[in-house]
Amino acid sequence: MVKKKRENQIIAVEGIKIAIITLFFALFFFLYKIYTVSAILLIFFIFNLFFFRNPKRIAPEGNQIVSPADGEVILIKDVYEEKFLKKEVTKISIFMSIFNVHLNRAPYDGEVIKIQYEKGRFFSADLDKATDENEKNYILINTPEGREILFVQVAGLIARRIICDIKKGDYIKKGDIVGLICYGSRLDVFLPKNSEIRVKLKDRVKAGESILGILKNE
Repeated sequence: MVKKKRENQIIAVEGIKIAIITLFFALFFFLYKIYTVSAILLIFFIFNLFFFRNPKRIAPEGNQIVSPADGEVILIKDVYEEKFLKKEVTKISIFMSIFNVHLNRAPYDGEVIKIQYEKGRFFSADLDKATDENEKNYILINTPEGREILFVQVAGLIARRIICDIKKGDYIKKGDIVGLICYGSRLDVFLPKNSEIRVKLKDRVKAGESILGILKNE
């Protein structure tokens, strides 16, 4: 089982580190009466605490596939996934703006059978080419039903760090925190073709709670 090291963090530790550094410099400039810079840094300090927030989420029980990210559904499309699954699947993409919670959660129970990080570019995450060309991290799980679900952390225009908390061989439960992406990004989920899709374009979803679809037996 994956260690739930973030579950009790009200704010992700990465955000606390950035916030402390920002606050230090805000106070430094304030003491030297450079108030404009100090005010900007103070705003950034508050924003970081907001950005890295970690609200509690309760995943539904059963064969529902939940969203791995907070944000807006920007793509629902049947595609051929040639890298890992090598078959027709349904791709759902979720765009995370800088105002969304950026902690990522497992869409379903399963064993992590593959994790692969790839360097790339930093196009805006709401563009279709971001999936192919941006920095990304692939996570492939094998469910208790013997199905494979692939989800991909994709960096965005200003995102420069993908964090993955899990490793190959971990068993993750639906809704477990698996990592985060800093400052605007995207999650792509590849579901078995016969899944019953429960979302539509422009829906707003929450990681670990909102149902993307129902996993059906083959």
